[in-house]
Amino acid sequence: MDDTAIKTEAIEQAKQRMQAAGVHTVIAQFVDIHGAAKGKYIPLAHLDDIVGAGAGFAGPSIWGTGLPRNGARSEFYGQGDLSTLQPLPWMPGYARIVCNGVVDGKPFEGCSRRLLLRQIARLQARGWTLNVGIEPEFFLLHTDAHGRPVPCNKDDQDKPSYDLQALSRVRDVLHRMETGLTACGFDVFQIDHEDASGQYELNYHYSDALKAADNFILFKMAASHIAEEVGLIFSLMPKPFADRPGSGLHLHLSLTDAQGNAVMADKADSHGLSKIGRECIAGILSHSPALAAFHAPSVNSYKRLVVGRSLSGTTWAPAHIAWGYNNRTTVARVVAGRMEFRLTDGSSNIYAALASTIAAMLDGIEQQLMPPMPIDEDIYEWDETEFKRHRVKTLPQTLGHALAALAADAALNKALGENYVTEYLAVKTPEWLDYCRSVSDWEYQRYLTWP
Repeated sequence: MDDTAIKTEAIEQAKQRMQAAGVHTVIAQFVDIHGAAKGKYIPLAHLDDIVGAGAGFAGPSIWGTGLPRNGARSEFYGQGDLSTLQPLPWMPGYARIVCNGVVDGKPFEGCSRRLLLRQIARLQARGWTLNVGIEPEFFLLHTDAHGRPVPCNKDDQDKPSYDLQALSRVRDVLHRMETGLTACGFDVFQIDHEDASGQYELNYHYSDALKAADNFILFKMAASHIAEEVGLIFSLMPKPFADRPGSGLHLHLSLTDAQGNAVMADKADSHGLSKIGRECIAGILSHSPALAAFHAPSVNSYKRLVVGRSLSGTTWAPAHIAWGYNNRTTVARVVAGRMEFRLTDGSSNIYAALASTIAAMLDGIEQQLMPPMPIDEDIYEWDETEFKRHRVKTLPQTLGHALAALAADAALNKALGENYVTEYLAVKTPEWLDYCRSVSDWEYQRYLTWP
């Protein structure tokens, strides 16, 4: 049987499996450069169209493609990855298939999922797999009479973390998320109330980098749909309230070889890291200013990345480029032979975030970089003198600074592809300029009749 026949048979088997599950419509889904889920509904009978040429879209209508309005390159096709096809329990009758971008019959280098696939291929050439555990923190909100966001559980506790009473008020919503994701193959193992009113975290077990990224998009789709059905807003906004802790998207990273051995771990090391593990940390830290542009890609992200006491709960957001053993006050935390990268937030494009992470890790390995000395104390308690003495630098404190760092990082640009980075900067720079030119309520209150 030739490849075409094998593919045809696989598509027919997939159709039959979906029909048996009651599916009538397939969502051909991809992400734009911001990481927002995009797509269209296609009848199950036309599944072969999605897996073949792909579902067609007007390229210029999608953020970050940079495609023209006419000619062969004006069409963007989402070519379905058949291995990702699965029913959506929260939308009976519908299934999702994840798509890769194709333009003019060729793989589209502006596709964020392909960006990640290219970096994964670099790991595979070494016989390695990157495993990623993602910890989404999010708010469940509603709006007041003025359209302002309000936590679904408004309370005045100084430390609402792990509050069972608040957790129980939205237990049905959280349970629907859990059961829906479990039916999609997630291994959800805990849900808790986080450090701010109306803030939660849902944890599920790690997987390889590509599946982890696909799963995170599915998590967002599920959580948003389920919350909306009960009149709530699901939000991954990094810092929706100035006087409350923000939301992160911590990434737990580990490498394994073809035999499943941990590449980054060494129990004999003082911090549990192998030489490769330390080189990975060094690569991450050296590129952190540029990585911020992908991992903290919104204006609002930088209202989270500051150190200081919150008026409610506990803030664990990083602000300094350092690492340490089980140290949540540094941007990189090492534990059990793996690294937790704490810079990322939920406004990121998860494919670009993971692709840039791999590129930084590999640069550390290829350049045989060594990280600075680990810091195993609470740096939130340090004054400026201590940071200078330890030569610890600060993460970018605005989106503008992060974008400038990305533009200046030649190694990261080369690894990711200058076309993708150029388009990313072309999309994000006007966002920063729009913010800089906007006038806020704070400015009216402070300056309208000043001095």
